[in-house]
Amino acid sequence: MKREATERSHYLAMDFITLFFLFSAIFTASAQQIQSNVSRSSSLTPTTNSTWLSRSGLYAFGFYKQGNGYAVGIFMAGIPEKTVVWTANRDDPPVSSNATLLFASDGRLVLQMGQEQVAVVAESSGSASASMLNSGNFVIYNSDQGIIWQSFDHPTDTLLPGQRLLAGHEIVSSTSETQYSTGIFRLKMQTDGNLVQYPVNTPDTAPYAYFATSAGGLGDNVTLNFDADGHLYLLNATGFNIRNLTDGGYPTKETIYRTTIDVDGIFRLYSHNLKQNGNWSIVWLPSSDLCAPKGLCGLNGFCVLNDRKASCACLPGFEMVQQGNWTAGCERNFTVESCKSNDGDIKYNMQEVANTIWEDASYSALTVPFKGSCAQACLEDCNCEAVLFKDRTCQKQRLPLRYGRRQLTDSTIAFIKVSTSTPTPTTPNGNILKENKKELRVSILIISASVGALGCMMLVISGIVFYKNHFRYKKLSCEGNVELSDDFAPRSFTYSELEKVTDGFREEIGRGAFGSVFKGALWNGQKVVAVKRLEKVLAEGEREFQTEMKLLKPDQTKTFTVGIRGTKGYVAPEWHRKLPITVKADVYSYGIMLFEIICCRKSVDWNLPEEESVLDEWVCDCFQSGNLTKLVGNEEADKKQVERMVKLGLWCIQDDPSLRPSMKKVLLMLEGTVDIPIPPKPDSFLSTI
Repeated sequence: MKREATERSHYLAMDFITLFFLFSAIFTASAQQIQSNVSRSSSLTPTTNSTWLSRSGLYAFGFYKQGNGYAVGIFMAGIPEKTVVWTANRDDPPVSSNATLLFASDGRLVLQMGQEQVAVVAESSGSASASMLNSGNFVIYNSDQGIIWQSFDHPTDTLLPGQRLLAGHEIVSSTSETQYSTGIFRLKMQTDGNLVQYPVNTPDTAPYAYFATSAGGLGDNVTLNFDADGHLYLLNATGFNIRNLTDGGYPTKETIYRTTIDVDGIFRLYSHNLKQNGNWSIVWLPSSDLCAPKGLCGLNGFCVLNDRKASCACLPGFEMVQQGNWTAGCERNFTVESCKSNDGDIKYNMQEVANTIWEDASYSALTVPFKGSCAQACLEDCNCEAVLFKDRTCQKQRLPLRYGRRQLTDSTIAFIKVSTSTPTPTTPNGNILKENKKELRVSILIISASVGALGCMMLVISGIVFYKNHFRYKKLSCEGNVELSDDFAPRSFTYSELEKVTDGFREEIGRGAFGSVFKGALWNGQKVVAVKRLEKVLAEGEREFQTEMKLLKPDQTKTFTVGIRGTKGYVAPEWHRKLPITVKADVYSYGIMLFEIICCRKSVDWNLPEEESVLDEWVCDCFQSGNLTKLVGNEEADKKQVERMVKLGLWCIQDDPSLRPSMKKVLLMLEGTVDIPIPPKPDSFLSTI
């Protein structure tokens, strides 16, 4: 009970002080209205009679210097540091020295820049007089001394004591310390009772907020109030104080206050001692995290907090768009190749930036075990420009990257795709962004040990194989000329000799693509041999046999090239076109085999209807028509999995070898680590033979 009584007494005291200030302000305003009126037809020019002063001489309404011209606003003229607190038509360009600010005969306040150029400062038709008050409020009255327009109702980036920020209204930062046009941050008194800060041009939703009083749901007409003692607080519709932002104190004539949403997006309360003629002092700010404002460093930049000071830097591979203006952001310092380019040369690598985050606008999210796998997935994805890796989640993103910042308490690791010629970036304090050296040393040690062990193993195996082969052939040469000549060249046999050796081709021990293999015996049964009898396609089988015989010759060179190998329907088109043969030929065969597994049938079956006889053409037609269920028949199968496998197979059988993925990438596609794009339609099987 005692505590409740104390709190009730505190609120009564606060209400009394508030009413006292309100009555004082009303009384003071009435006195100023009488003594500092501006009559209609009065005018100002930038060079002569440029302002209307308040009675105290502290505030002035009129022209002030802006760049190469002048702007109209309210500023503090009674202190050495002339501070602008309000600007009329803030986004209009500065005017020349020939401009005139006129309190017209019809009661409007207009800015004349020529004979026909007129900008309305205050739409106040029917007014009788105006006044610059000691509070910093410029007001326009009707003939009954009623206020019909006042600058306090149209704040720009600053609030003064006695001024309120009404529900649904906001103040917006300036572009720079000397340019007062609209900046990139705003402070809004929301209709739900929550005072929130956002970047400009964003929705009033939580993901974009970087400061909030968390007073939502407390009424529709909550206002931000500012007293002469520096007290900032929220009042609901009934006048009840629901939140104190600052404590305030006792008002003095020597100290003045203002609150401003500054260029860096921070909402600050300032004080100034009129007797000391010093600079403005910061009394309060909602957070010491000066990197909290979202968008402070522009697109593709990030904020770093050093000694409680915010500084900006571009991500690796980027540079400032406009020197000295971080809000313009950063742009690539190299030319990015088009995704349609088939150039196989490696032009990019992934640059790690630890403890760095930005807005989550990912187009794909993967689950991978290691950060290296995440970086590799982005490197192999043409559309990927950057990834965020945390807790085995890999988020791919495109440019631009917004709201970047470094946060040492966050374990997120960022990777940026950069050109291989991109220099190592530096942080704002000049230190080079470094990899984790300990992790690098451990990785090098493990790789070196593995390579060494593998090398020793290969050396031992090679020695054993060499010794066995050398001993075997040395023994053969000593036993005499059984079936080979002195130089180990193949010896020819007649058909009748082979028929006799195999006892009339009686015992079949195997069957190949072009013939059967039979058991035979030479040298009175002391040497067992295998004899292959060619069947069906004679020319093809003959070429294969000749190739096998050539491999037995002792004069092999490193540039020896074998003939075409494989069964028709599986071999890649380049075999038939006499083009260079690469490892991509095996990828083609794998694609055909994958189709056979999916469809449970041979690659070529002339017993089926004509449109289904060639497997790869039938699969392609079904994929193009979106009828993949025909491929699996009545079997139950995951449609998405079937579609993934079909797309992978179609990539593998592309007519152009450069379009086929590597087997490493095939494995990544099978695992789901790499997305499988829509493949182009391959050429007809029949066109390749």
